[in-house]
Amino acid sequence: MSVQLLEIRAPEEQAEGTRSQVLRWLKAVGEGVSAHEPLIELETDKVTVEVAAPADGVLEQIITAEREEVAPGALLGRIRPAAAEPETQAGGAHPVEHAVAAPAAPRPLAPAGETDAVAQRHLAPAVHRLLTERGLDPNQVHGTGEGGRITVDDVLRHAPSRSVPVSPGRDAAEPSGGGDAILATRRVPHTAVRKRIAARMVESLLHTAPHVTTVFDIDLTAVLAHRAKHREQFARRGVALTLSAYFVRAAVEAISVVPEANSRWSEEALEIYTSVNLGIGTAAPEGLLAPVLRGAEALDLEQTARGIETLVRRAREGSLTPQDVRGGTFTMSNHGVSGSLLATPIILYPGQAAILGVGKVEKRAIVVSNGEEDRIEIRPRCYATLTIDHRVMDGARANRFMQVFAERLAGWGG
Repeated sequence: MSVQLLEIRAPEEQAEGTRSQVLRWLKAVGEGVSAHEPLIELETDKVTVEVAAPADGVLEQIITAEREEVAPGALLGRIRPAAAEPETQAGGAHPVEHAVAAPAAPRPLAPAGETDAVAQRHLAPAVHRLLTERGLDPNQVHGTGEGGRITVDDVLRHAPSRSVPVSPGRDAAEPSGGGDAILATRRVPHTAVRKRIAARMVESLLHTAPHVTTVFDIDLTAVLAHRAKHREQFARRGVALTLSAYFVRAAVEAISVVPEANSRWSEEALEIYTSVNLGIGTAAPEGLLAPVLRGAEALDLEQTARGIETLVRRAREGSLTPQDVRGGTFTMSNHGVSGSLLATPIILYPGQAAILGVGKVEKRAIVVSNGEEDRIEIRPRCYATLTIDHRVMDGARANRFMQVFAERLAGWGG
């Protein structure tokens, strides 16, 4: 009886132009696998996804090695089903049954009270990679995620850095003929995400969209007062009321006045999106991602805060899906959370006409005019920037957007 091998293929449902590479095989040839068990980690140009085994059996062949780029639907390997014996036809070839492996089904979170040793089995790809890079056993790391799940932040707190050897064949202080030491280096291979980010940044800034940035100084006195009043109320409903939620609501209002900020340029026409799918710039292990808050124009403050919290948490845990980062029409980067006062220009995402940047909130002394009297007050303020595709709108329209944005925040009442 001949053996019917099952093919493992990359998912077909990728957006046009998406690139992937095999990040890691989770099994070795000859190891047993279970149906729907994560078998391969694929790194696309945006997120890391898992490919599951299509059936119980043994991993028979690895066709695509780690770090090799793959196209949608590409053959990655083959599985010998559990019921089959390892027979070989004349000529050594196995008959193959076509079975495309689907992305792994979500793995259940460990229930409360379960030990770290059990919870660590449910690792997100980014967490798994970070543990490997730092040479850590998951049992050494205390998980603070749901059900004791280990998050990226848990790994970073446990081992913030790890020394890496210099490049093979290079001594740390190898002298040159002239007596100067050759500088030691270490190689960090580019991930698919980092290479795609680099390509997009160069393409956007140098080849596609002429960037122009306008800068406004924003008064957040009213916003902080509103947040202080309602923060505990939101927390009781399980929602973290962050400043980003206010910035998103103000941005949506500004888009309603300047709709071309939520558009894309084409050679034939300006295509204005009818819905605001707002990307939230988030620092993740793979790089800066922008998971998308869909239909932001229809959300209230609480729904916005809840949506942002979910997206940011999933980005930091490495559990975003490709769908989570597709279809953005406008992007906001709250770079102030890491201490940045001003970042400009922030590079436009492909297919978008504008990106909003918000800097660190700090108390500053300003001059306040009241009729004929001027006085100095200390108020919480931040710098905000709007970088635009200058083909889409001119500076006056960008300034109008920022005026609405600033006025909404300065006059926040609900």
